[in-house]
Amino acid sequence: MLFLLILFSRSHRHDSPFLNFHFSRRLRARIQMPKWSPGRYSVFDFAMNVQEVQAAAGICRPKERCDMAARAVTRLDDQTWRVNLMGSKSLTLTYKVFGNDLSGTFSQLDERHATFNGGSVFMYIVGHKPDPVKLSIDAPRAWRIINGASAAGADQHEFSFPNYDIMIDTPTEISSDWTIAEFKLDGRTYRVVVHSLGDEGGKRPQLVRDLEKIVRAETRMWGAPEFDTYTFLFHFANDQHSSDGMEHLVSTDIIEPGTLADPSTYEDTLEAAAHEFFHVWNVKRLRPLELGPWDFTRPVATRGLWVAEGITEYYGELMLRRARLWTDEQALKRFGDIINAIENSQGSSLMSAEESSIVAPFMDGAEHVQRTNLSNTSVSYYYKGEVIAIVLDLLLRGRTKGRISLDDVMRRAYEELYLKSPNATYYLRGRGYTSEDFERVTSEAARADMSDFFKRYVRGVEVLPYDEALRSVGLRLVREPSRNPTVGVNTDFDEPQAMKIRSVREHSPAEEAGL
Repeated sequence: MLFLLILFSRSHRHDSPFLNFHFSRRLRARIQMPKWSPGRYSVFDFAMNVQEVQAAAGICRPKERCDMAARAVTRLDDQTWRVNLMGSKSLTLTYKVFGNDLSGTFSQLDERHATFNGGSVFMYIVGHKPDPVKLSIDAPRAWRIINGASAAGADQHEFSFPNYDIMIDTPTEISSDWTIAEFKLDGRTYRVVVHSLGDEGGKRPQLVRDLEKIVRAETRMWGAPEFDTYTFLFHFANDQHSSDGMEHLVSTDIIEPGTLADPSTYEDTLEAAAHEFFHVWNVKRLRPLELGPWDFTRPVATRGLWVAEGITEYYGELMLRRARLWTDEQALKRFGDIINAIENSQGSSLMSAEESSIVAPFMDGAEHVQRTNLSNTSVSYYYKGEVIAIVLDLLLRGRTKGRISLDDVMRRAYEELYLKSPNATYYLRGRGYTSEDFERVTSEAARADMSDFFKRYVRGVEVLPYDEALRSVGLRLVREPSRNPTVGVNTDFDEPQAMKIRSVREHSPAEEAGL
């Protein structure tokens, strides 16, 4: 049994918040910090913020006076420590983690609140990620704790998880000023938690009503979800830069840079919620083979992110229309914008949807110290996957006279590759799907051989058959010269009174001018 106890530093200096952890586990002595965390595929090397790792024989909770013999801790590599047990049958490990990033990946502690994502703060014992985990949180007085594992009350301090992977998939907010509202649908409870640092404009009740519309639209497609309680956790940072959204097994963590009262921020919030809630089925349960359980010692390589994220991007927007939160005009404009972005992306003609998925660690929030040419040679698996989803959905509808759609493909995949798939690991049902599995299920749901489509447009880089797809529903794609000429450079303004060229688009006026 693994036991973790979090203690928050009494020091709230903004430049040095620390999270303190107490970690107990019998027998094993190699401890690791993840290199990355689920839902964000770049390597972030969370161990770089770990400090003061200490070990002692025996089991001792923080704040207890324990007379235990110290044990030597040796750092083996950039993410692994070894503890010399010297015959001890139990071990207490303590360490600190620096955290000052409000995001769906990292953690933050300041004078207002604490929010943590488990991958950035919790170590695990090598070989024991499948073990049950208990988490106990000791927070400052008057600060309340909420996460997807919380029971009805706000006074819960101890939590149990079936394994490490699920524990770190449970973001937690701790503060005195978050609020909560609930609605129920199909016997499930949905909690809307808001931590707001700015004007709300009385929008909180409307947010709850609109979220219920989104949940109704998505469960109408999928059926009842596989949980009793789901938590929407919103941070309205009001700092004009913190922005993120992250899916989790029974919750989502959404950070907006503006205020709830701001109309643009409110619209962005609904878009993020529709996208992240769709992940309840697509990626958290119906998932590529490599996405759960995870190997945190190396970046993940999967060909399925165009499905997990790209198809989700399409449905997140489509669900806003089905929920009557968008008009037809809004939905069609967004789809047109995405098609325009892909067809004007040089990388789209060079990189397939599957390859884009594989190289996600290069692009998904990664910081590049070296200069790269990725802006000319790569494409987003979000947008590439979305345009594939748009075309595939319309082709299926057109060729079957409306009898079959991408909805049918996704439901069949969820049933066959998740619900009815035998357990292959300690993590969740099933073993995850391969690219070949998803292609096969698509063909079976479509009652047609879709291998040519996958060969040309998923594994290949041919231009999608937009005209056929749109014509089937009475639409057409209008191609016209851009009215916004560009010199073809991407720039940085990091230095005062200076503009630095970051990249030059191939075959652009800038390249022809020798920049």
